Amino acid sequence: MPRQSRRVVITGTGTVTPFGLGTGALWSALCEGRSGIAPCRTFDFSGFPTSFVAQVPEGAFDVKAVVPKSYRKAAKVMARDIELAVGAAMEAMNEAGLQTKAHETGSVTIPPERFGCHIGAGLIAAEENELTSALATARGADGAFDFGAWGGEGMKNLTPLWMLKYLPNMLACHVTIIHDCQGPSNTITCAEASSLLSIGESMRVIGRGDADACISGGAESKTNLMGMMRQHYARRVASTAPGEDPATVVRPFAPDAKGCVPGEGGGLLVLEAMETAKARGATPLAELAGFGASQSFCPDTLGVEPEPDGQGIADAIEAALADAGIGPDAVDAVIPFGTGVPMLDRAERAALERVFGARAPKVPLVTLAPAIGNAGAGNGAIAAAVASRCITEQRLPARINTRGAQGLDADACPARAAKVDTVLVFTPSLGGQNAAAVLRRIA
Repeated sequence: MPRQSRRVVITGTGTVTPFGLGTGALWSALCEGRSGIAPCRTFDFSGFPTSFVAQVPEGAFDVKAVVPKSYRKAAKVMARDIELAVGAAMEAMNEAGLQTKAHETGSVTIPPERFGCHIGAGLIAAEENELTSALATARGADGAFDFGAWGGEGMKNLTPLWMLKYLPNMLACHVTIIHDCQGPSNTITCAEASSLLSIGESMRVIGRGDADACISGGAESKTNLMGMMRQHYARRVASTAPGEDPATVVRPFAPDAKGCVPGEGGGLLVLEAMETAKARGATPLAELAGFGASQSFCPDTLGVEPEPDGQGIADAIEAALADAGIGPDAVDAVIPFGTGVPMLDRAERAALERVFGARAPKVPLVTLAPAIGNAGAGNGAIAAAVASRCITEQRLPARINTRGAQGLDADACPARAAKVDTVLVFTPSLGGQNAAAVLRRIA
């Protein structure tokens, strides 16, 4: 028995990545085989294994330029993660051809009460200067940090609205206010799986008739001291040598893979019921045909070390395929997490072999991490946006860096034309949550 009575389609995508604002900019860079990884320009990471990150270029994105004039003051209480989500949401709405409250035209395409919002978020890192300037005022007589002084006086030196910048639900909060989305809304914080899980929730909400459309995805910035530290202790960060070319560091599924680098990015999709899109004359980019989720058993219980046999990841993939009503043979391309972190690559490889069997070496992989690093909660939605482009363009972007990926179609190659009717996207995460989605060409 089908889980939902309505088909769900993607009518708009928006991304903010190291290639700037818009899925078009990201797609062009991927097809050209460019990398957005470079030395960090905002922090001194010399004490870490690498100083390379994947940042949005300076001047390439200004959140004040994409919000209504009446809302620009609110940018003062937007952490970087929120800015990325707000920018990606506006791009997605525009690509979908939707009029919302944000466009200030006096009319809206979809009634606000029928428009939902589900956005994945990470552990937002506080701005170091803002936090440490307050911490410095909480020293005891011996000069050391004093919890009593912090509770009595130090906290008062934070700005009154400080907390509103760093609550994970603020991504969805700002997006729903800007666009007046009054339908079902939620925030999911499951590390790198967050945005695909959010897309899956939107799919179910629309499918069962609780909304006609949703803005869905996720965003996160890990290009900060806290983000780098978390990735370092999770053993995700590549060690690099002085003078090494940052564009060649991340090598998914390669025998010499040595890790990833922190990134920042956001991806938001406009999902609609098929009949809603047709009624307003929209041209869907792809159908969101299936979704699946699972929890891996992690040997260390924390999810730092994934299960090497890939069983949990395979469970999510198989659930998504079953939800779409297809078998593995129908998949034309796969976009994995593919970070170049050996223990993660090993688990993903095992999952692909479990699901595709003897066909695993023949299914082309689209690897994004060499270009955008690990964008945390933004990863899955960015991947879904790329998948929709693969379908509309009937083309697979270039792969870079990887050599000798035995048993998988993951080695470096140029962009090429391809028959792409069905794309599988999947994302495991730190913590063990897994999400998978099937995007399908609309006949």
